Amino acid sequence: MGLNLDLDRGQVTLIGSTICLMLSLHFSIQLVTEHFTSWKKPKEQKAIIIIVLMAPLYAIVSFIGLIDFMGSKPFFTFLESVKECYEAVVMAKFLGLMYTYLNISISKNIVPDEIKGRQIHHSFPMTLFQPHTAHLNHHTLKLLKNWTWQFVVLRPVCSILMIVLQMLGVYPSWVSWIFTIILNISVSLALYSLVVFYHVFAKELAPHKPLAKFLCVKGIVFFVFWQGILLDILVALGIIKSHHFWLEVERIQEAIQNVMVIVEMVFFAILMRHAYSAAPYRQEAVTSSGDKKKE
Repeated sequence: MGLNLDLDRGQVTLIGSTICLMLSLHFSIQLVTEHFTSWKKPKEQKAIIIIVLMAPLYAIVSFIGLIDFMGSKPFFTFLESVKECYEAVVMAKFLGLMYTYLNISISKNIVPDEIKGRQIHHSFPMTLFQPHTAHLNHHTLKLLKNWTWQFVVLRPVCSILMIVLQMLGVYPSWVSWIFTIILNISVSLALYSLVVFYHVFAKELAPHKPLAKFLCVKGIVFFVFWQGILLDILVALGIIKSHHFWLEVERIQEAIQNVMVIVEMVFFAILMRHAYSAAPYRQEAVTSSGDKKKE
């Protein structure tokens, strides 16, 4: 009887997760299609499409982990690395999108005169390494970009090292903690640079709904990270535990995390439809075609 109940619960979880995955794919593909049919500004819209695909990618990777929840430790590390490496790319693309909105080009040394000289106020602990107040110029903008891109480089390097060490059987808990600390500092610095950038250019970026766009990206990172920490605490307290000798509690923890991510990505896919809507590009396309007809 208990076995049947467990089977039923597992089937319900799998069916529910499949439905959520399909919904995430539906909303995301629909939005991507809308951008392709309103292709007006390729540089902006390419970045938007990469950001929008973050939700379905997280859902797909979590679904794979849920199906094969008895997989090896390096396999789960690989799945987590796929998500986090894509997260790093999304952060870089988000900052690039903001630069495009403001007509800033670091490589071409293009910084509009009207934004030069603005004050950037750093907060603790960044004031340990940077002056409390800095003035906006090419150097400070390049610094903000580098703070984001360091995570793009560091994340895949750490992922490769983690997987290799696990496959070699040389991965004690203290090594895991070192990687965790390094990556948390790295992602915090990347997110900090995005927050600083938003505060400096909030007025100019207002028509583009930057806060909604940023919250979609940060929300995914925030939920996935902190619910992982919460599950670690629940396992340590013995609230989440295994009732079968052949099933490690870590497997149950990973399965719960995967289910939560799959469900959450449905809501983030819906939020992205609002934050990264193709409507502004569709309106521009209609306006430009109307102008051509008048000519």
